[in-house]
Amino acid sequence: MSNRNQQQNKQAARERLRAERERQAKKDKTKRRLLVGVGIVAVLAAAAGIGVAVTNATNGSKNSKVSSEDWEAAAKKTTFTQPANTTGDKGTTVLIGKKDAKDTLEVFEDMRCPICSQFEQNTGETIRGDLKNGKYKAEFRMGAFLDRNPMIKGSGSRNALSALGAALNVSTDAFLDYKKALYSEKNHPKEDDDAFSDDAKLLDIAQEVPALKGNAKFKKDVEDGTFDKWAMAMSDAFDKVVGQGKDITGTPGFKLDGKVLSLGPNKAIVTPDQFGGLVDEALKKK
Repeated sequence: MSNRNQQQNKQAARERLRAERERQAKKDKTKRRLLVGVGIVAVLAAAAGIGVAVTNATNGSKNSKVSSEDWEAAAKKTTFTQPANTTGDKGTTVLIGKKDAKDTLEVFEDMRCPICSQFEQNTGETIRGDLKNGKYKAEFRMGAFLDRNPMIKGSGSRNALSALGAALNVSTDAFLDYKKALYSEKNHPKEDDDAFSDDAKLLDIAQEVPALKGNAKFKKDVEDGTFDKWAMAMSDAFDKVVGQGKDITGTPGFKLDGKVLSLGPNKAIVTPDQFGGLVDEALKKK
């Protein structure tokens, strides 16, 4: 083959490669447009003063990685609904356990908190056992301070809390079982991963809970954000009692009959025996 023919063949091959790259680039561009299209519409509509719910382009649920501001804007457009099994102002008191239990354990958590996740994995079963045995009642106080952390931001804490509200509306056992599943090693994301902002992720994990598996009402409540405003009220109530200069400065935190249980610097690895010992010691001092 002559040098001229070789050059022509190489040139033709380069042209085919260039054409294929252009076709792939067009496909990628179209895909990106589809993914961001709804977000652009939302931004433009918001700029025009039009209320837009944060939606998913394919199934109508809230997008994953929804910003804290967008989640809150969408939540404010929902109707406030208080889950069953709650009391107090706006249903922010979630008290679980035997009614005749004399003592009350307050539990302070954030659903994105990695230390809360590890504590649940190590010691959560101890608390559930104590509730069943009537050793104490438990009042759960849930916050969303990690959603507002400027280093990570997001909406996963409040979105997961809203889903927990949907589980609580089913039963207190569903609430505890779902919280356990969300905090499990295989399901809980890293602190900087806002995976819980995705309804699909929350619904997938819920299939591990018998009372929630295939539960159409629960699914609709999660996708519709039925308890989004309740989650905001819970977070607001949490902020009033947790933070710098307060008795509880971070999560997980615990109070027994109003007095702080100090877990020390290694909260994540507190064993059931250690936690049980702290509770027993506090009860003896009453």
